[in-house]
Amino acid sequence: MSQKVTELLVPIKLKSRKSKKEKRSNGQLFDSSLGLIIALNGYRASTSVTGAEAHLPMSVGRFAIRRTVVTFNFFMTEQILAGKIGLVFGVANKRSIAWAIAKAWAANGARLIFNYQGERLKENVEELVSEFGEATPLFSCDVSSDEEIKAFFENVRSQTDRVDLMLHSLAYAPREALEGDFISTTREAFRVAQDVSAYSLVALAGEAAPLMTNGGSIVAMTYYGSEKVVPHYNVMGVAKASLEASARYLAYDLGPREIRVNCISAGPVQTLAARGISGFTSMLKHYQERAPLKRSCDPAELGATGVFLASDAAAAITGQVIYVDGGYQIMGI
Repeated sequence: MSQKVTELLVPIKLKSRKSKKEKRSNGQLFDSSLGLIIALNGYRASTSVTGAEAHLPMSVGRFAIRRTVVTFNFFMTEQILAGKIGLVFGVANKRSIAWAIAKAWAANGARLIFNYQGERLKENVEELVSEFGEATPLFSCDVSSDEEIKAFFENVRSQTDRVDLMLHSLAYAPREALEGDFISTTREAFRVAQDVSAYSLVALAGEAAPLMTNGGSIVAMTYYGSEKVVPHYNVMGVAKASLEASARYLAYDLGPREIRVNCISAGPVQTLAARGISGFTSMLKHYQERAPLKRSCDPAELGATGVFLASDAAAAITGQVIYVDGGYQIMGI
């Protein structure tokens, strides 16, 4: 029988308990940061550590383990983004998807630098990022301007000589382009939507990449309207398709530098941007009726996905679109 080694990553809940160490198996187990029960060729094995114990029964099939050292690696008790520095583009208010991901990154140890566009939004963003401390860097950047992008990164370099993460959660099209028929899209509306929603990823990645000297992760937000027709999403669907294609080409270019580029395709979420889409409430209801999970998603779930893509757990994932939409994307009707 051939030898096989299987590594499992599973979410588990820890229950505080008195100090205890436990080992029972036919093979060899090592104390680690989390406890886990797995089946190895029909045998039961568990480990636990000081101050915490966890048990998660599961069936993992049959394995042939012979003169094989099995090592268990876990990462959930530590801040998995500790020491990483991230750039966050697109926070507008507390309901922004960018804010949900930023909070998740910060909760997992990342130090963040934010942008804002225009004085109108500056006060909102300032108030939000103060949650991370008054010294949290916040700089102006209109991503439709090459000069402002360069100025933003000059400010970044005044704070750090290295960047590890970047979040792109930016999209814009004139309101009238999201209300009528797509065929009525003007040349200017098309240009603006592409510039702000898609090209900005290319421009920002071009500035961020030289700072990602230890590799990095770039995450961009997209939506299902990039591949299927969503009434009234119109030119924004075309822009999101461009964004996703841009992410793939960037992934190819930046891969040799160990910089990963991925997209998160979120289901409908109540955000400021969503309110500009005609029929958004009906869209949300449609997801609740048709998605396998009978719902869309919530910001905390998007934050968790953002942490995963930013972490070493996703070290072999690049150029992908990850759907966080209650499963809606798999449906044919």
